[in-house]
Amino acid sequence: MEREEVFGTVEAVKTVSDLFLPLSGEIIEFNENLEEAPEKVNSDPYGEGWMIKIKISNPEEVEDLLDAAAYQEIIGA
Repeated sequence: MEREEVFGTVEAVKTVSDLFLPLSGEIIEFNENLEEAPEKVNSDPYGEGWMIKIKISNPEEVEDLLDAAAYQEIIGA
């Protein structure tokens, strides 16, 4: 799959949003536990709330990712 390709969706009360791959590669695992406890995405995103594991095909793309501080600046957090 290519970077920015849709790999799934997230449903909220009033909307459905696409999920886009942050890097090109092969999805090697989905977190099936989110089927029973989707709230983990918000409550523990760096632990039990992970969504997918990717085998990266283009390591140079990692340089384009934001760190947590840069992302928070963009969203105004």
